[in-house]
Amino acid sequence: MATIMDGKTVSASVKEKIKEEVEAIVNNRKPKLVVVLVGEDPASQTYVAAKQKACEQVGILSEAKKLNKSILQSELLELIESLNRDSSVDGILVQLPLPSHLNEKEVMFAIDPTKDVDGFHPVNVGKLHLKQETFIPATPKGIMKLFEAYKIDLTGKKTLVIGRSNLVGRPIAQLLLNANATVTIAHSKTTNLQELCKDSEVIVVAIGIKHFIMKEWLTPGVILIDVGIHRTQDNKLTGDVSPDCMEIASYMTPVPKGVGPMTIAMLLENTMQAYRKRVNN
Repeated sequence: MATIMDGKTVSASVKEKIKEEVEAIVNNRKPKLVVVLVGEDPASQTYVAAKQKACEQVGILSEAKKLNKSILQSELLELIESLNRDSSVDGILVQLPLPSHLNEKEVMFAIDPTKDVDGFHPVNVGKLHLKQETFIPATPKGIMKLFEAYKIDLTGKKTLVIGRSNLVGRPIAQLLLNANATVTIAHSKTTNLQELCKDSEVIVVAIGIKHFIMKEWLTPGVILIDVGIHRTQDNKLTGDVSPDCMEIASYMTPVPKGVGPMTIAMLLENTMQAYRKRVNN
């Protein structure tokens, strides 16, 4: 039976350290995160509320810029530029997805790289691949923090990443490489996925299909990181990995209370990273 990689407990520890650091700030302003929300998508509103609540818990100032879904691209870019210039703002986060008439890439690239706490700007993506200090996207960073918390040495381990998005798949693959794992990336066009799963010691699943990974595909002792999140018919949350995989895995993240809480904790950590750099400069 797998050891549960408890993201809720690990994230609480991270947030407590951040809270202590913020409370110790005396002569400087407090760190500040601004979240830009366009439209009234219920899921996006929930995510923004969760981020603001987390900021409040640790003492980070937060502000949500809630914009009408009909906003023009030029108006949104003008807001981003004003936040770039605002010396009281350390982190800028644009909640995705944006309405279809807006160019997400142009908006994300407009954020000052030193305030890009999501780690999506090309400058920060490039620095990640060059192993330079940068903002690491929150979900991949949270996964690596879980490995660290459970003292899992990835050196030489045959590791499979299922998913190649810029949000999770690509950055976590790079981070795993940086940790000396032997990494394979699989995706929707991969033809021998079951064989790859059977041959892997660590699997990070971010494919977005409920219970996609089945117990029969796995070798006993595998370490499973489940990034997926889905709502069942009885209104419970579940992931990309079938729950019965816990019977043969050595470690496994639950859904919920696994990767999810780590994502928000790492966003706070990135905001603190931006704050420290701005204050020191």
